[in-house]
Order: sequence, then structure tokens, then C-alpha cells
Amino acid sequence: MKQTMAQLIGRSALVLALAGGVMPAAVASPAFAERKATLGPYGYGTLKLGMTAAKARATGRITRKTVGDSPRCTGWDLKENPYGEYRVGVYISKRRGLAMIVAPPGLRTPQGIGLGSSRTRLKAAYPRLRRGPGGYPTADVPGNRQAFYIFHVSDNKVAGMSLVLAKQDCVRY
Repeated sequence: MKQTMAQLIGRSALVLALAGGVMPAAVASPAFAERKATLGPYGYGTLKLGMTAAKARATGRITRKTVGDSPRCTGWDLKENPYGEYRVGVYISKRRGLAMIVAPPGLRTPQGIGLGSSRTRLKAAYPRLRRGPGGYPTADVPGNRQAFYIFHVSDNKVAGMSLVLAKQDCVRY
């Protein structure tokens, strides 16, 4: 059965976003992996939570992707690691600014958690880990009270993670 784009987006946008970590269609370039980049506490490199779409675009790090669009938010991809046809790597709220960054392969939190980290290591890094309303494990971001992490754990390993602006209107978690 064919689904419209609105139906696909209408489902949990979080599931679509986190699926990027579950189905690694894109592989991080060697240059990306060598940079020892981190996700958090305020963003990823020059991309900062809360920045406008114009400022985010001006960093030169993202590219527009209409598949993630909703009346309130626009979808984008990281240029260095674009996702497949029906997934996005960044959501930007028209009201709140950059709302969510989905971690590509090779990216870690300042606490050392990345795709492939064990559930045990995740709990050690974030002892106050809790289950969010959508069922995904969430954690406060040390050093930034206005953000949190969402993790997708599969087979006792981190299969997806995102840095999310706490007050945003793009995704349900």
C-alpha cells in the first residue's frame, strides 16, 4: 500500500530520525572519523541548538531535505553524512530554531557514548538515564539544562542517538 509523505511524516518523526542509526546506509568518511567530533552539550561543531535555519545554513554543514518538513519544522541533512530518502539528520523549528541533531556514525557525546556503545557503558555515562514518553532512553545533557539526549538501544548497544532541544515542537519523544 502506497503511503503519502504526510502519512510517513505523521508517524513518529523520532522513529524516522533514529532509524538512521539502526540502518546505517551511509558510512562516515575517514576525515569525519578522524576529527573526534562530539555531539553536545550545545550542538555539533558550528551547528548549535536553537540557531535559526538561516544561521544553520550559513555554517555550510547542512543541506535541505523536504522529507522532514511539517507545518512547524523543516528537515535537513548533514552534508558530510546524508541519510537515505526517507530520513533526515537535523530538524529545525520555525519558532525555536535548530531542534534536533541525529548522530551519524563516528560521533560521540563528550562522555564517550556513540553508536555501538554498550548499554552498560551508556548507564555508567548517564546514571540518571530514564525512559522517555516514547519509550526511548533519555538523559540530561551535562552542562546544558536546555537539552537532552535520546538513545535507541538494540541488542544491548546504542543503535541511534540524538541531541534534542528540550523546548521544541518538531518531534515527539
